[in-house]
Amino acid sequence: MNKGFDPIFDENSRVLILGSFPSKKSRDVGFYYGNKQNRFWKTLAMIFDHAPLETINEKIDFLKSHNIALYDVIAESDIEGSADQALIKSNNALTSLGPLLPPHTKVEKILCNGKAAFNILCNSPITIPIIYLPSTSPANVSFNPADWFRELNFLK
Repeated sequence: MNKGFDPIFDENSRVLILGSFPSKKSRDVGFYYGNKQNRFWKTLAMIFDHAPLETINEKIDFLKSHNIALYDVIAESDIEGSADQALIKSNNALTSLGPLLPPHTKVEKILCNGKAAFNILCNSPITIPIIYLPSTSPANVSFNPADWFRELNFLK
């Protein structure tokens, strides 16, 4: 089984961004959204008018300084590649989101990076608003950073 990454959060987190499971390139790099073509880190830097985020420590510090928690809905998977279709057909173990939600944090809403994360999470009993956002994956040709800006603007 491939293991996902530990969550990034603290007690001041106000929004939780959830992906589905790390891509093969992310697993090789050892951190979230490790594919240089993925728009995730570029989009967050743009929204918050921040310099490009290069190192893992810069990315962690950025998330915490903007009260953003980051995790995936799947903790372990026997997926071979990266495609969501392969993920759906894989054996998966879901994550436990309890420690990332109130009363442990100040999370007001959950943003799902893509349909796979959204579809999995919609079956949960979570009462915090769950919002679908278009995937930042380079495979998503309909990506629009304005969708992300709209949902994260309240943190500025």
